[in-house]
Amino acid sequence: MTPQKSSDEALGFLSDLIGQIRLLWRLLNDPRVPSWVKAIPAAALLYLIFPIDLIPDPILGLGQLDDLAIILLGLKLFRDFSPPAVVTEHEAEIAGKRQDQAPYIDAEYEVLDKE
Repeated sequence: MTPQKSSDEALGFLSDLIGQIRLLWRLLNDPRVPSWVKAIPAAALLYLIFPIDLIPDPILGLGQLDDLAIILLGLKLFRDFSPPAVVTEHEAEIAGKRQDQAPYIDAEYEVLDKE
């Protein structure tokens, strides 16, 4: 793998990560997403700070992996349980496209009737 290709992949991953964070933030602030769905990321974060873990943290590596897995699962469930139309709308806005706008037509025109 060339250094250019690996840096492009790293930038793509970072860009995707930032886009997902922006999407999750928008969904948390959207009133169309039910409150019980918004509780999913909060529950995942609560698990992170709760003193009882599935795998104890002193076991190096595994203890942190279960915390990471719970956070990622919570964020995925949050996105999956959010209304699909709302998720699609926010993804389009993040990508710079608005769904409610019709495409415009760029053409020449001529005024036929001068009053």
